[in-house]
Amino acid sequence: MAKIELLQGTLDMLILTVLNRGPLHGFAIAERIHQLSHDVLTVEEGSLYPSLYRMERKGWIKAEWGQSINNRKAKYYRLTKAGQKQLETENEGWERMCTAIAHVTQRA
Repeated sequence: MAKIELLQGTLDMLILTVLNRGPLHGFAIAERIHQLSHDVLTVEEGSLYPSLYRMERKGWIKAEWGQSINNRKAKYYRLTKAGQKQLETENEGWERMCTAIAHVTQRA
């Protein structure tokens, strides 16, 4: 199956959505997005971590060190109240965009 590129701006929304279900470390975030997309979307480290750091600077997520399942030290990210608000905004924008695209692509 061909690799699908994420639309610009959608990675933040996907990360926030996954973290809305509970704290995860970086690798687990990428894995969860891959699983939830039925193996269609792949988030590379080179995109994931800059997004996480940017969202942390904006106050949308907070990071804390903890132990992973395999007893390794890992940075766990969780959604903040500001992140929940941003997720709502992102979802509203996504719905508007999908509706607009559907209108344009509808066949007469």
